[in-house]
Amino acid sequence: MHRSANLSKIKDNQEKIWDIAIIGGGSSGFGVALDALSRGLSVVLLEKSDFAKGTSSRSTKLLHGGVRYLAQGDVFLVLEALKERGRLLENAPHLTYNQPFIIPIYTWFDRLQYSVGLKLYDLMAGKWRLGKSKFISKTETVRRMPQIKQEGLKGGVVYHDGQFDDARMIIALAQTCDELGGCVLNYSKVESLTKDTNGKVDGLNFIDQLDGSHLQIKARMVVNATGVFADKILKMDNPDARKSIQPSQGIHLVFDQSFLGGKDALMIPKTSDGRVLFAVPWHGKLVVGTTDTLKDKPQLEPEALEKEIDFVLETAQAYLTKKPTKADILSVFAGLRPLAAPKEDGAKTKEISRTHKVILSDSKLVTLTGGKWTTFRKMGEDTVEYFPRVSGKNMSESKSATQKLHGFTIKPDEGHMAIYGSDAFQIRFMLKEHPEWREKLHPKYPYTIAEVIWIIRNEMAVKLEDVLSRRFRILLLDARAAMEMAPKVAEIMARDLGMDQNWIEDELKEFKKTANKYIIKP
Repeated sequence: MHRSANLSKIKDNQEKIWDIAIIGGGSSGFGVALDALSRGLSVVLLEKSDFAKGTSSRSTKLLHGGVRYLAQGDVFLVLEALKERGRLLENAPHLTYNQPFIIPIYTWFDRLQYSVGLKLYDLMAGKWRLGKSKFISKTETVRRMPQIKQEGLKGGVVYHDGQFDDARMIIALAQTCDELGGCVLNYSKVESLTKDTNGKVDGLNFIDQLDGSHLQIKARMVVNATGVFADKILKMDNPDARKSIQPSQGIHLVFDQSFLGGKDALMIPKTSDGRVLFAVPWHGKLVVGTTDTLKDKPQLEPEALEKEIDFVLETAQAYLTKKPTKADILSVFAGLRPLAAPKEDGAKTKEISRTHKVILSDSKLVTLTGGKWTTFRKMGEDTVEYFPRVSGKNMSESKSATQKLHGFTIKPDEGHMAIYGSDAFQIRFMLKEHPEWREKLHPKYPYTIAEVIWIIRNEMAVKLEDVLSRRFRILLLDARAAMEMAPKVAEIMARDLGMDQNWIEDELKEFKKTANKYIIKP
């Protein structure tokens, strides 16, 4: 997947009319791209930053039906999500896992309530079920979660859900779309929409943020899949457009896995403010979250609020015997959910439905809003269904439900190289050819020089943050270690990309500014 080759596809074919032009390189955008390409349509996708820079790299790392949506009575959403969860585990086994969860039980009513609810969850999953839910004794609960609070503990209810690496999933989707003939570009900012004589959207103008060139794309259908920034594109189309998005912030704290112990994830179904809290093992760490805080304006790099950090910490401390403190936080990251704006003012964010919505403007601009990571493919399919209506042209049936993603392998690596799937074989070959590339980038972590070179040459990473945050996940796992790795990674990148010392200094300065937002100061 080479950025220069994809940019040339646009520069050298300015007369080409693409079937679908997609604005947004997160899960929504790639859901649309994957589905359109599976039908044989021509697709170009533009992302103003790096792929998954926004919400799509900042999730709770779960592929789930949504136990709490079931409690809210949103049965259709849960059924859809459970089916999509199963499909994704089949199509990307190198990036997805069957994750057992335990709900600690402190009252017999809770045992009855959650046992019944999770049996229903199992039934709804049908053939896509990942394992049977069951009640386990106090002894087994403590054995599986050594740090769980034992006072008043009656046992636990075990159930199964999916877990994944969100940003790496986007990279695999980008590579898959690239292989299917799509043209995907990061650092390409849409400046305006173009319209025909009837006022219908027929393309867009964008700027390549790396070389500064201004380019135009003509398309039969333009899709706005920009998540929390959807209203900006809607206003680009119509300055009087009504607000469609209600951003909601969720934060996560990352700790050493020893704070929970074992391989099971913890699910606290009801916190002090009525929300759900997860503590999930991920890449050898423990990710704890999330919050649900109303935000007025979307930000590309949102920051955790002090009250959110305190809430997650206090809730975790109430359930763990080894109590985490601010000093134990390895990284904190925040993301914004692109919830569909409620019709009534004052609706609580946890009550706003996670179902998605496709909006067709008078100008024929198609906008995808709302939704959740797990259902991204179905969201894409529902959006592409508008193509005949917008373009007047026919299309084939969708094949995206069975599309294996780049790197697909039935036997992924056991260690950190699992995220590369079948590409791990080629990285090992590089290590064999260049033994000096075996050098580790940090004494505490397994990443090597070879991986940086692979990422630059094959995964469209062009900035230091692209590598440390979304190709490696080290910024989210251990922000201080990411800062320590940064100088060496910047030098490797500069050498391979043909950049000078000024580029290295600029990248380090920019990365330090970003990384500081992930560090809790004592």
